[in-house]
Amino acid sequence: MPTELVFRDDAYAREIAARVVSAAPEGVVLDRTNFYARAGGQPGDAGVLRWDGGEMAVADTVKGPDDTVLHVPAPGASLPPDGAAVTAALDWDRRHRLMRMHTSLHLLCSLIPGAGVTGGQIGAEKSRLDFDLPDPPTKESLTEKLNELVAGNYAVTDAWISDEELDANPGLVRTLSVKPPRGSGRVRLVRIGGDGTPVDLQPCGGTHVRATGEIGRVEVAKIENKGKANRRVTLVLAGE
Repeated sequence: MPTELVFRDDAYAREIAARVVSAAPEGVVLDRTNFYARAGGQPGDAGVLRWDGGEMAVADTVKGPDDTVLHVPAPGASLPPDGAAVTAALDWDRRHRLMRMHTSLHLLCSLIPGAGVTGGQIGAEKSRLDFDLPDPPTKESLTEKLNELVAGNYAVTDAWISDEELDANPGLVRTLSVKPPRGSGRVRLVRIGGDGTPVDLQPCGGTHVRATGEIGRVEVAKIENKGKANRRVTLVLAGE
């Protein structure tokens, strides 16, 4: 039975009620979860599962078999009983930083149109995208333009399209190393800005803030040469 992914509809669900389907040292499966499972360059969530008489620190969250999600226990943590009612509580400060970082990478991608994304990694302290790009802009110009987009407070929304619609619009896919999550017959699109000419529009299964103003000031920390036409752009949340 697949795990219901509450974060897909509400990335701000800090705590939810759930029930334990199974519990093993490699991970606890719940019937529903607000924890994001590591994928697409975004780390898995951490937090805690609480039940009557106990709690388990969650060190990581990963994908399990048959569309389930495994909440990986911290070393030495007790496991909840099968069937137990639990409260799944995120390490919200970390998750929110990852949401801000993830959304800022979408903005970065919008500022380098036409260049394929060859890799990326989202982190709470710093994040990066690698571009197939021989001559990148300066880090100063990118920082200025990024913060203009942040200050614009553009709405961040999502919608679903069919696999066939995505196949008919291959330009929506910017990532060359990571393919959009498929297999269910539909693909989630994340849109920043209005319907007419969005700031960014591309397939993504991760978590994001509701509007770009929530990101706060960001800076391009460095741009590195990682190959003949591969440039790595690293972002940080400024002043934190």
